[in-house]
Amino acid sequence: MTLIDFFIGLTLVNGLPHFVLGTWKGNMLSAFGFGHLQNKLYGLLNLSISLTLYIYSYGFDDLFGNGIYLGGLFVVISYMITGSFWRDFSNKRVEREK
Repeated sequence: MTLIDFFIGLTLVNGLPHFVLGTWKGNMLSAFGFGHLQNKLYGLLNLSISLTLYIYSYGFDDLFGNGIYLGGLFVVISYMITGSFWRDFSNKRVEREK
């Protein structure tokens, strides 16, 4: 493992909680400050940095051959696509149970 590998993983994993909390309207300090939009943008920035470092280090073709990175990337991107749906679904379910 190299130092760049560490930063690839760090930025990939760090982006997820910021994006999740931004989507669920939670507050967490990010590089852009507090707020939902700030956390979503910081999550996207982390994802962009991670992808850029990975592609720079290993090339685009290797991206689909690395199961660990691809699995983590799948979780991040799938949540970015479906996170609002799950938030709304969960909130409606909680309201019905009251």
